[in-house]
Amino acid sequence: MRLGFWSMDESLTSWSWSDFAGYGWVLHMSMMILMTLRIVSVQRNTGVAIAWVAILYVLPVIGLIAYILVGEPMIGNRYRKRMLEAQLLIDNMAERERLVFDQGQNLVAPHYKGVSHIGMRGTGFGIFTGHQMQLLTAPTIIFDQLIDDIHHAERTILMEFYIVYPKGRVIDVLEALMKAAKRGVECHLLVDSVGSFNFFNAACYHELTAAGVVVHQSLPVGLFKTLFKRTDLRNHRKIVVIDEFIGYTGSFNLVDPKFFKQDKEVGQWIDVMIRSVSREPISIATAMAKVVVTDISAESNDNLNALQKRLSSYTRKLYMRHPTINDINRRVRVLSDAKMLTAAPTGAVFVPPMPVVNNVTAQLIPSAPHLTSHVIYNTLVTIIHRANKRIQITTPYFVPDEALCGALVSAAKRGLEVTLIIPEKVDSFLVQHASQAYYQELLEAGVTIALFKAGLLHAKTVVIDDDYCLFGTVNIDMRSFYLNMEVSLAIYTKQMVKQVADCQEVYLQNCRFLGLKEWSQRHRGNVLFDNVIRLMSPLL
Repeated sequence: MRLGFWSMDESLTSWSWSDFAGYGWVLHMSMMILMTLRIVSVQRNTGVAIAWVAILYVLPVIGLIAYILVGEPMIGNRYRKRMLEAQLLIDNMAERERLVFDQGQNLVAPHYKGVSHIGMRGTGFGIFTGHQMQLLTAPTIIFDQLIDDIHHAERTILMEFYIVYPKGRVIDVLEALMKAAKRGVECHLLVDSVGSFNFFNAACYHELTAAGVVVHQSLPVGLFKTLFKRTDLRNHRKIVVIDEFIGYTGSFNLVDPKFFKQDKEVGQWIDVMIRSVSREPISIATAMAKVVVTDISAESNDNLNALQKRLSSYTRKLYMRHPTINDINRRVRVLSDAKMLTAAPTGAVFVPPMPVVNNVTAQLIPSAPHLTSHVIYNTLVTIIHRANKRIQITTPYFVPDEALCGALVSAAKRGLEVTLIIPEKVDSFLVQHASQAYYQELLEAGVTIALFKAGLLHAKTVVIDDDYCLFGTVNIDMRSFYLNMEVSLAIYTKQMVKQVADCQEVYLQNCRFLGLKEWSQRHRGNVLFDNVIRLMSPLL
């Protein structure tokens, strides 16, 4: 036995540090090769794959851990399964009630049928007409109209927001919601767990639940959950549905810009919303209701079971063919021009009030990772390539990939008027510099870059020619296209498109236009820094 122990000790002492280093190097390289193969086999976006490989080889340990945690859009198998089951339940109910969502291709011009089919194939929502729509351009107008609609709700209120920041006029909205719940209106509020972290620790959260408002936490995070799904996949949607025929969507979080993120030194956030009203059994509002109900049902087995019981016992709860009041016009109201003219907040950009547009044709396009096949990205690239006259984009965060940037460059070189309206300052250091890395190429191609000076322009609008608009929650970055749960409206009615374009024109009056000569004279160190940050742009 002693001899045996002596032999083992002797064999261990025969190992040198160079042996350990050699085997460590082999293990390291094997891990790097395996991870590289994993990245290139899973990541369909070439820019994303290259960025991850670069991080992996420059910062091996950090890159490996980061990729395991946030490298792939894992939304969670249970969540995804519940989402699909909820969609199937609602689709089966709609089929029984003869409610057809995937139709309306004949309602748009021939040159838009292809792009509308992308949305319909990815989401199941076709094109709906017969809407009254109104562009709400200031926070006071949005708050006043939303509170008024909540006060007159009689059946259901469904709300879904990325951020709820309970200060200022937001308190008025929440109080109206509590009053609605107390008088018997069924109220549901779905709020993103990370975006509204402070809300769930605020007193108003407990007051809402005590009043009967059902508050749902969207995509909750936790240390254990991180092992099975990415915690940075967020629900970025902003949707309100009241009594199944009034719907809101746009860039507006449930925040009062006078109080929200005032320490970031970027000014007040500038947002817009669209209020849509329809008396049709299938409309933008009913499509929004389907999205919100599906999102709520995906959060837990209890929610999914509740949906199943609801649809089994009362199938028309979500899609109401005939309102249960005598005069529908009593609740389907719009603000008067006189009221809107007094609603511009002091010190903010004033966009003239927009009138109601009748008979609007539109398509709802929700998107989610692993569920809708990058439908927004494909729609945007397609519509840019099909533009004939002009492209005008408003976005707070502009970090495109090569294909999208190339589409804009190609459009400008074809002679189109291409304009980007971007905040001069944003609340993200990395996004600011990654965005700037694209300016030189765009300016050389003839793209107009307008830097908004009067706050953080948070509106997300794309106007193509004079008869197509994308309006909603989607930023021009890979996070919105591939990772977040988003929602957009594709609008096909010229009068409504013109309103969005007119709003963009007001923004342009508050911009500084970037010149190619000015931008080309920047210090080389700044150029190098922007280009280094650009390498990470697919991950921002």
